[in-house]
Amino acid sequence: MRLVGFAAAIEFLLGLVLVAMPTLVAQLVFGSALSPPGDALGRVAGFAFIAFGIACWPQAAQIGRRALPALLEYNVLVAAFFLWLGIRGELVGPLLWPAAALHTVLSVLLARMLLVSKTI
Repeated sequence: MRLVGFAAAIEFLLGLVLVAMPTLVAQLVFGSALSPPGDALGRVAGFAFIAFGIACWPQAAQIGRRALPALLEYNVLVAAFFLWLGIRGELVGPLLWPAAALHTVLSVLLARMLLVSKTI
């Protein structure tokens, strides 16, 4: 439960930062500034992250049946993409590797949580 709340909170906070400062996020993660259309798209992505965080936020003592698989899928895909970018040496900013590590760890923990919840 805490893990899902933590993951949802991270996505929500990332959304807020993307809405406010998409170019800074791009610079820190990818080592490159955004063009004006990229800046606008970054803000749109920020709105989506805010919605994703709210949708996945655990309610009382219950986790939504779709929240856990959605958070797992998102973290697996982002971890794989960030690792691919880092290995290729493309768009590597100072936070790419830490972000890849965070998403990898969350993927493993969420997968474990999903497996345990299926056996209960």
